[in-house]
Amino acid sequence: MSELYGIGDFKLDVLKEIGNIGAGNAATALSRLLDKPVDMAVPQVSLLPFEQIAEIVGGSEQIVIAVFLRVEGDAPGNMFFIIEEPSAKRMMHRLLSLDIREQEGYSEMELSALCEIGNILGGSYLSSLADFTGLSLMPTVPSVAVDMAGAILSYGLLQFGEMGDSALLIETSFLEGRDLLEGHFFLIPDPDSFNKIFRALGVTTE
Repeated sequence: MSELYGIGDFKLDVLKEIGNIGAGNAATALSRLLDKPVDMAVPQVSLLPFEQIAEIVGGSEQIVIAVFLRVEGDAPGNMFFIIEEPSAKRMMHRLLSLDIREQEGYSEMELSALCEIGNILGGSYLSSLADFTGLSLMPTVPSVAVDMAGAILSYGLLQFGEMGDSALLIETSFLEGRDLLEGHFFLIPDPDSFNKIFRALGVTTE
């Protein structure tokens, strides 16, 4: 996939290392927040076309929970932490000791808890990227929504105009006991922001 963007294996390896450090920072922050051990598996990092995001999370009509953050600063963009409902229920049960029945919706407290998890992940990955690049990258206050994946992505487009045509996907897996709790973290830089990131890393996209 990396060849599609002309970034080469070296640059993808750098992005993977950023993902690894961000995951470690997120696990530490979550452990402190929840006052219990939380480990994160080594994330799978890849680049994919923007239009494939919905497919990754089960299709444009798949109901998902999404935490959205806008990235401001030297390389602006959008961040989504997207998790499918079954995984969200398991995550809240195992990590937060919240039991949600299938037929019930989500309370304000439950959505707030998921929003904070997404906020910690987003902040950890963004801090890691900023440390590597020396760029100023700041997340906005996060928002959370339960809707079809296609509708959530369209909201991002409507709010902030054209997104970049590619996304950095970090497959996030929490390990709590023997349970594996999976989510999808997407960084979608604005057009030209990927070039700024790679130039800051000392490599070009030529």
